[in-house]
Amino acid sequence: MRIENSFIPVRGVGETTERRLWEHGVTHWDEFDGSVVGSTLADRIETFIDEGRTHLERGDISVFAEALPASSRWRCYENVSDETCFLDIETTGLDASTNEVTTVSLHRSGETTTFVKDRDLTSDRLERELADAPLLVTFNGQRFDVPFLETCFDIDVDVPHVDLMYPCKKVGLDGGLKAIEKDVGIDRDKPDLSGRDAVRLWHEYEAGDEGALETLVEYNRADTRNMKPLMELVADRLHETVFEAATAGD
Repeated sequence: MRIENSFIPVRGVGETTERRLWEHGVTHWDEFDGSVVGSTLADRIETFIDEGRTHLERGDISVFAEALPASSRWRCYENVSDETCFLDIETTGLDASTNEVTTVSLHRSGETTTFVKDRDLTSDRLERELADAPLLVTFNGQRFDVPFLETCFDIDVDVPHVDLMYPCKKVGLDGGLKAIEKDVGIDRDKPDLSGRDAVRLWHEYEAGDEGALETLVEYNRADTRNMKPLMELVADRLHETVFEAATAGD
């Protein structure tokens, strides 16, 4: 599902009105027919479409992410799937005011980059990496990863953000990232570790065990890489339940 299939970012259009448009064959901006809605709302939708095309030509989806309900931001993904930045962090604990970020991994355009505390993990580096990302995808990052980074590095992460945990819940996938991976058949090369293991590995590295850092980094990278196939699977399922179900009679 692409942004051009969506009408709910328009003020005054909710899911019921959007579904009515779809059911009348208006499944894309190019097919918009103002007779399906009142004249005032039709004018508003036409303005939204004109301005929306300009934003998409610039590669800017922030206006749509801001206007879409958080539970519907997954709709932004297909438009920028190749450039989407998947992010995951590891820390020494759960409280950003007393603990530190140890590693940050970013997966984008088929490549995964990891930054390590006291090596190359800095505020400037994070800001540069995120500056041109059209969309950020995390798992539980809305409550954990993003606020943790903002607190520890004094940065503002204002990239349009999809927290994958919530779309997963909408398709009946509950639990942590690794449990969901098992449910949908996404494999990992490394042994199944936990956040507690990540803390232990960092302390072992600080005590001189370089191998512990290698294991920690690979664990962090796997978390980040595996979000991409999960995002695609969940977006496909939501497309089927939200869009195809409404247009099945066309």
